[in-house]
Amino acid sequence: SARRIGEALHSKFPVWQRGFSDHRIRDAADLDTHVRYIAQNPVKKHLVLTAEEYRWSSASRAVGLDEVPQGLKPLRVGAAIGTAKAVP
Repeated sequence: SARRIGEALHSKFPVWQRGFSDHRIRDAADLDTHVRYIAQNPVKKHLVLTAEEYRWSSASRAVGLDEVPQGLKPLRVGAAIGTAKAVP
């Protein structure tokens, strides 16, 4: 997408901010973690006291979230969260 944006704007400047990293959502638990993280951004910037108060956030429930994309592993109750050990 960054390449296409640059082509459309006829620009050679970087599209993403320095330090940006891409992350592939692995499963429903990972998606949930990222949705909660994003919802907390207005709170961290002291724009609101709770994520639900920020009207442009899905946490406000003013708009619904899309369904979990197909192909993700489902949420498992009590599942460990983190990176799997590397196989020797």
